[in-house]
Amino acid sequence: MQKRVVVYPPDERGWRKVRYDGRILGTAYKVSDIPVFLAKAGYEDAENVDLNDESLFDWRGGGPDSWAESPP
Repeated sequence: MQKRVVVYPPDERGWRKVRYDGRILGTAYKVSDIPVFLAKAGYEDAENVDLNDESLFDWRGGGPDSWAESPP
């Protein structure tokens, strides 16, 4: 079964593309961007989503702690 949320590996700046249900939602600059993206996409209770939920998230190239040192 394919995971609903894919967070791609960090690019050269440490930013990560986020896909939800097959649709790219945008580029996350920090982990707190992900619930915002999910809320805008209609995910219920996005503000309380468990970012470590392996049944929902496919973290590629590092988990929720892999981000740029200083987001924009």
